[in-house]
Amino acid sequence: MSAEARIVAVLGPTNTGKTHYAIERMLGYRTGMIGLPLRLLAREVYDKVVAARGPGVVALVTGEERIVPPRAQYWVCTVEAMPQGMGADFIAIDEVQLCADPERGHVFTDRLLNMRGLLETVFLGADTMRGPIRALVPEAQFVGRERMSQLVYTGAKKISRMQARSAIVGFSVDNVYAIAELIRRQRGGAAVVMGALSPRTRNAQVEMYQAGEVDFLVATDAIGMGLNLDIDHVAFSALSKFDGRRMRPLAPNELAQIAGRAGRGMSSGTFGVTGEAATLSDEVVQAIEGHSFTPVRKLQWRNSALQFGTLEALIGSLEEKPASEWFVKAREAEDLQALKTLAAQAEARARASDGASVRLLWDVCRIPDFRGISHAEHAFLLEQVFGFLHERGTIPADWFARAVKRIDRPEGDIDTLAKRLAFIRTWTYVAQRRGWLDDEEHWRGETRAVEDRLSDALHGRLTQRFVDRRTSTLLRRLKQKEAILAEVNDKGEVTVEGHAAGRLDGFRFVADKTSGGQEAKALMQASLQALAPHFALRADRFYNAPDTELDFTEQGGLMWGEYAVGKLVAGPEPLKPQVEAFVDEEAGEEVVQKVTRRLQHFIDRKVATLFEPLTALNRDETLQGLARGFAFRLVENFGIIRRDEVAEDVKAMDQDARGALRKHGVRFGQFTIFLPLLLKPAPTRLRLVLWSLAKGLNEFPEAPPPGLVTVPAPKDAEPGVDAMCGYRSAGERAIRIDMLERLADLLRAQDSRKGFEANPDMLSITGMTLEQFSTLMQGLGYRAEKGEREKVKQVADAPAAVAAGEEAPKDAAEAADAEVAPAVETANDAPQENAKPVAEQAKETPGDAPEVVEGAAGGAEPAQADEAPEMEVFYTFTWGGNRGRRTEGEGRARGQTPGAKPGHKSGQKSGQKPRGQNGKPRREGSKPQGARRFEAKPEKKKKEIDPDSPFAALAALKTKS
Repeated sequence: MSAEARIVAVLGPTNTGKTHYAIERMLGYRTGMIGLPLRLLAREVYDKVVAARGPGVVALVTGEERIVPPRAQYWVCTVEAMPQGMGADFIAIDEVQLCADPERGHVFTDRLLNMRGLLETVFLGADTMRGPIRALVPEAQFVGRERMSQLVYTGAKKISRMQARSAIVGFSVDNVYAIAELIRRQRGGAAVVMGALSPRTRNAQVEMYQAGEVDFLVATDAIGMGLNLDIDHVAFSALSKFDGRRMRPLAPNELAQIAGRAGRGMSSGTFGVTGEAATLSDEVVQAIEGHSFTPVRKLQWRNSALQFGTLEALIGSLEEKPASEWFVKAREAEDLQALKTLAAQAEARARASDGASVRLLWDVCRIPDFRGISHAEHAFLLEQVFGFLHERGTIPADWFARAVKRIDRPEGDIDTLAKRLAFIRTWTYVAQRRGWLDDEEHWRGETRAVEDRLSDALHGRLTQRFVDRRTSTLLRRLKQKEAILAEVNDKGEVTVEGHAAGRLDGFRFVADKTSGGQEAKALMQASLQALAPHFALRADRFYNAPDTELDFTEQGGLMWGEYAVGKLVAGPEPLKPQVEAFVDEEAGEEVVQKVTRRLQHFIDRKVATLFEPLTALNRDETLQGLARGFAFRLVENFGIIRRDEVAEDVKAMDQDARGALRKHGVRFGQFTIFLPLLLKPAPTRLRLVLWSLAKGLNEFPEAPPPGLVTVPAPKDAEPGVDAMCGYRSAGERAIRIDMLERLADLLRAQDSRKGFEANPDMLSITGMTLEQFSTLMQGLGYRAEKGEREKVKQVADAPAAVAAGEEAPKDAAEAADAEVAPAVETANDAPQENAKPVAEQAKETPGDAPEVVEGAAGGAEPAQADEAPEMEVFYTFTWGGNRGRRTEGEGRARGQTPGAKPGHKSGQKSGQKPRGQNGKPRREGSKPQGARRFEAKPEKKKKEIDPDSPFAALAALKTKS
């Protein structure tokens, strides 16, 4: 270096144009060299210099790539690969703050101390290096550079809400892949940039990002070293990294180096955190925004004046301690570890017996461990290479060819291809060493071709996995406001640019479920543009569709064929529900109004048709007073009211009022007041929907299957749901309202005070077994006493014997006179058990008479003394309710006509014995023991007329006349 040589330190934050300044200075000299921290950045600078001066004068030298034209004037290198002693006019070292890096710092420190240009030397880096450079290179001049744009912290932000042109930074391969996969699903895709990628793969990914095919970049901290990209925002997904030995948090200056990639030229940039990364503290934010960091106090140092006499001398010189207070001894690097490992092996040690072989061994040990498998495997590979070079002078071509061929397979997934790329980098590095192969140029071309094939394959896999081409194309064309071809077929299926985008469900567009994030938005936007005319055409067709094509669901939905087009909502009155149409906003207000009007017409007609008795009752202006009020209550309750809830109102109404209501079909039952026509399945289904809307229920109850007399009582349901279904709950089951009133008519004829048994008509009406019937009766307020007795068998031939003049036994004759009830079937056609008629049960043989059984000749024979009698189960029912003051309805429910004395059937005098169905007195007691007692039939008392009966008014007229 001449006495006039100039040394300049250009220091400042990112985006100050330092690298551009160095390139311009280098091109102002006849020869020059620039050392860069990454081979990716070296390739970028190489392309720029080639564009300015042409490929014939520009060389590129990295560990795995060597392009050296014969007339090379400008050398672009990685710092480790910078040729020594070339005597270039200009030399620049970029990112000199890496002198403090634990891994590579000793290399940068050596270049800072020893690399000089003949005319000018430039150090580029952060302002934190001002102190060490001033102390170690006192002749250096300092040039400060200010950032050309602002850098602002924006805090935490979800990836799904990340702005376009953002870079998300991770610090592991797995983390980078996970983020890229998430962005593909939510935002359409991302480019991936990592230091381990080959320059070809990295350039292809960056080109995809720069061209706008994707709006996001997922990268490691490799982007922090001078890569100039169009980035507006940098987000950290983590704030710590593995430095080769341990996980450690990133220092503020390291975060700033990466965050500084945001905002290029005069455009400001922002930075923040995402994912699981904690928010940055105020101190760190202020340091990054103000570019104020702790100055570097110590530089990593390793002796570069190596001794190659013996292995011990070489290892000793590498482990020499620094003399300056500015230096700290670098930790043991991979090359020194490999040297110690081989030095401990007898064969390698025997080969390294002189200075030349020791130097050769050291050169072999400096082959980087790109594969990263294990230290032992890497040492074994180095031992093989050293053995070949020491013994033969070169590596055997066939051995090298086999090693390369094993890697030359561009199939496989991302991880497999990335691993092969790491392997080929090792052989590319070996091919770049002079004299190690017989045909260096051939093998450099071969390894470079394999690397290119693997790089292209890896780029393809990365793009295939992390980029949705359809989405990226749509986003770019929408952003550029280009026309997009979208179509809708007759089935409502929507395609955009030939890709399935979704379907038209009624008047709403349902996007393809496989799409997400930005892809879904892009498809939605393009599809709705294509659907605009289809909405209007479909609305016209819907408005003219007949009511038969429309229907409502049990949950209040409104259907047009298979399409859900709206839902019912509560209206101002129970019988006036409103509709809410399901129509996309993009369809336009006119379509929304047309669909809404058609749905409202449909439901209004449906209510008017199915609830015609109620609407007629509501419109009848002749109803006055109590009748008018009661009609209003019926309308409010959709035509069904429990009698016990309105007992006083019913009692207060006169016969004229009741008659006016009966004209509209209102039935005054003992348990329920209702309109029988509204118990049909169709009105019941709509009534449940309207009642649920009025109650504001979230989930509507469903109507029971039609035709069932009893159903399981609803559990944990809204009070009153059984009545709206047309049933009344009684214990574990609910019975249909109209069938309950028929049962009540039968119960009225029974003595509920002394007790009665179920007859076949009762069981037939309910369709129940005797056991089930007892539960129902208890639910209605009766007590049920269970008992057992001997079962009397009928003699089929007894009438024939009597006809022949033979005298049949008295009890058998009575049994023959009784009409045998037919077998009773339940609603589901299952045979009834214990459904014996009450009249038959009343005529059983007394306990002192022999049991009658069927004889072989048709007669009756006494049962054998040792034969066990067949038993049957029976129930005696008595009223269990309040026997005090009763309303009119309550008295009838107990089997009593209004005005009759307690404990007597309708039309029965006081003291008269209860009678069976055949008119004969019933025996007292339920067991067939003792003689039966009979009383003379008393004089009939005038039968009282039920005031609820339609004949009451006629009777009153006769009395007046």
